[in-house]
Amino acid sequence: MTLLTRRGTLLGLVAGATLAFCLGVVQAAEPVHLTFVLTNDVYQMNEVNGRGGLPRLAAVVKAERSRSPNVIFTHAGDTLSPSLMSGFDQGAHMVDLFNALPPDVFVPGNHEFDFGRTVYLKRMGEAKFPVVVANLRDEDGSVPAGHHDTLMLERGGVKIGILGTTLDTTPTVSATKTMRFASTIPTIQTQAQALRAAGADLVVAVIHADKATGRQLLDGHVVDIVLQGHNHDLHIDYDGRTALAESGEDADFVVAVDVDVEIAQQGSQRSVKWRPRFRIFDTADVTPDPAMLAKVKVYEADLSRELDVEVGTLAAPLDSTNSRVRGGETAIGNFIGDAMRVQNDADVALFNGGSIRANRTYVAGAKLTRRDILTELPFGNKIVVTAVTGAALKQALEYGVAGRGAGRFPQVSGIRAVVDSAAPAGSRVQSVEINGAPLDPAKTYRVATLDFIARGGDGYTMLADPEATEDSGARLLANDVMAYARKLGTIDAKIEGRLQIR
Repeated sequence: MTLLTRRGTLLGLVAGATLAFCLGVVQAAEPVHLTFVLTNDVYQMNEVNGRGGLPRLAAVVKAERSRSPNVIFTHAGDTLSPSLMSGFDQGAHMVDLFNALPPDVFVPGNHEFDFGRTVYLKRMGEAKFPVVVANLRDEDGSVPAGHHDTLMLERGGVKIGILGTTLDTTPTVSATKTMRFASTIPTIQTQAQALRAAGADLVVAVIHADKATGRQLLDGHVVDIVLQGHNHDLHIDYDGRTALAESGEDADFVVAVDVDVEIAQQGSQRSVKWRPRFRIFDTADVTPDPAMLAKVKVYEADLSRELDVEVGTLAAPLDSTNSRVRGGETAIGNFIGDAMRVQNDADVALFNGGSIRANRTYVAGAKLTRRDILTELPFGNKIVVTAVTGAALKQALEYGVAGRGAGRFPQVSGIRAVVDSAAPAGSRVQSVEINGAPLDPAKTYRVATLDFIARGGDGYTMLADPEATEDSGARLLANDVMAYARKLGTIDAKIEGRLQIR
């Protein structure tokens, strides 16, 4: 009886295999396990308060790669700027560090363009990892050298179509206007369709985009997985069809998206089932990778020799926290604005509060160093003095104060303005004085501003100067601020009522 049972079973197996062959059905015995490791918005090369930085990020990525051959490490943009070191080398150190931990996919963020087209292309030419960005074109309309619109990767027999897009409003918020940035959603729709037509089992969009764009992709199910940067959020989401993740900033946290993929094929028809799981690494719990830490320490030693030099003493406290410099007059904004105006013999100075970046406070009596100045002003901005009518200057103030809470909010010198925040748009600025005299709409004033602003950055088109190019030979903002601090010796900046918001 046993023999007959075995024989019957064997015949059944043969018959089943024959039928499966005839029907063309092949089903994976086991799901394929993939892992996407995401980082984004990494500006600091080392940890801050025991969390984040490249050594801890490297430890996470290396551990994941040693655990599985099916790991795809993605960087969703923003790393060349702003940082202390980038003020010296325009982001070269970050490319070098990431070359030692090469991402499988790198998508540029808007801060990759802070130093202009020439520097951006140079840095990407130094990268030993794929740069993927489908909505970016060079000034002549071509795909930039070494760039890819998409990648098709294969892991465990699964075809993974990856597309990348950068922030499509980059020309407004960063330093390049000569390169072309197409709209994000239409680009992703086109590229996702092409990847599926090319046989992708899973389509992944690595994007640098605002929250609304990520939500639109999630709700529209244009792709399977969205790996996002730009918002500095720790965020995961899944609606049963599309998954989305973002990893905060500076590698404080790292998100891993584990995906089990099951593939079945019948004839020419290939069906794919997948489901995600999310893991969040708090890098405060991660031991830094020794090799990456050693590389970072070399850069930090170079920095210390250059930066730990005093330039002045504070007679009063300063506050550069984001909410302050983007929401009202600040002592530090007054100090920087005065340096711009005085060092360049201008009538007034106006610049965007978002260019002040350290997000910290200083107590009275503190010694201000080169390091502090460059931490506050990491973008490498230059000062442009341009001729502006009183009418245009008032328009700039009106535009700036309407953006309270945003990076465009103005910090000023030589100006005293009264603002009614409840007034209708276009009439919020009630009165303006220039160095004690009423503003004359017809008069031309010498305005010291940033090259970024003079190119219409942050939407300040009324201050645009056609002579202000990315490669302007004007003086560096940070250098003028340091020179002004040394001239003063004791820095006694205070809030004086330059912007009186009611």
